Amino acid sequence: MLKPMLASVPDALASGFTLHRLDAAPDRDAFLAEVGPRIRGLAVNAQAVVDGALMDRLPRLEIVANFGVGYDTIDAGEAGRRGIVVTNTPDVLTDEVADLAIGLLLATVRRIPQADRYLRAGHWPQKPFPLTASLRGRRVGILGLGRIGRAIARRLEGFGVAIAYHGRRPQADVAYQYHPTLIGLAEAVHVLIVVAPGGPGTDGLVGVEVLAALGPEGILVNVARGSVVDEAALIAALEAGTIHGAGLDVFAAEPHVPERLSALDHVVLLPHVGSGTHDTRAAMGRLVVDNLTAWFSGRGPLTPVAETPWAGPVRAGA
Repeated sequence: MLKPMLASVPDALASGFTLHRLDAAPDRDAFLAEVGPRIRGLAVNAQAVVDGALMDRLPRLEIVANFGVGYDTIDAGEAGRRGIVVTNTPDVLTDEVADLAIGLLLATVRRIPQADRYLRAGHWPQKPFPLTASLRGRRVGILGLGRIGRAIARRLEGFGVAIAYHGRRPQADVAYQYHPTLIGLAEAVHVLIVVAPGGPGTDGLVGVEVLAALGPEGILVNVARGSVVDEAALIAALEAGTIHGAGLDVFAAEPHVPERLSALDHVVLLPHVGSGTHDTRAAMGRLVVDNLTAWFSGRGPLTPVAETPWAGPVRAGA
């Protein structure tokens, strides 16, 4: 285990495996030199970087089990080239993140946290809270119509808003309008919800031009990865009134948030809590353990990522 994780994960792993805790080692290099040649599996989370340099120090590595659906801190392509399987935790967090995205959208449009602060500060007796924007009549665009994007779209249908999306290709089994370019989607909607995965292919994808296309009534909601949005461009757009507001659950250098962003009153900022409930995090932890257990019992991985697909053969039990 490279970094601290939900307590149930190391507890479960220690009962079935020999668990080595890099996060508890006083000397990281000495620890890797000692146990690295014996390590066959890794349990990691979004704070842990697994690159080629680390893989070099783990010559017997077979599987990397990631706590989370996003795995942009893992070089899955390099893992695949080395015959190492990478797993993640899809599905178990889909509904939780989709719920949070809708809540974040409503909080941003209706300025719910700002109204709460207004009341607590004692301003209501002096005058009512200012009127806000509305979700009524807005068109909503989704960047990344995967599992979570679809779950968000299903929830949005109940609000009676028009829904459109952009991704690598149109999806035949949905009725939402597809835009072949992100700029085109941003021009066509009032709200852009970012659900695209992180990584080099999406780094800074939502930048100056996209924000300008979203326009002065536009709202950006990001529940994906901070890297997908050009954070400096977003701050400049918010300060200049290029867009109306933003709701953010993720940031470029978590847990650090730029002071210029925190100082803005027309944004809602959350500390990456999209999947942050007891039930969902427990389910994610169980899937990390289940992937490792299945692998080392010879059944193969349960949820391998696209870069390391698994079609067998089934391994011999360990």
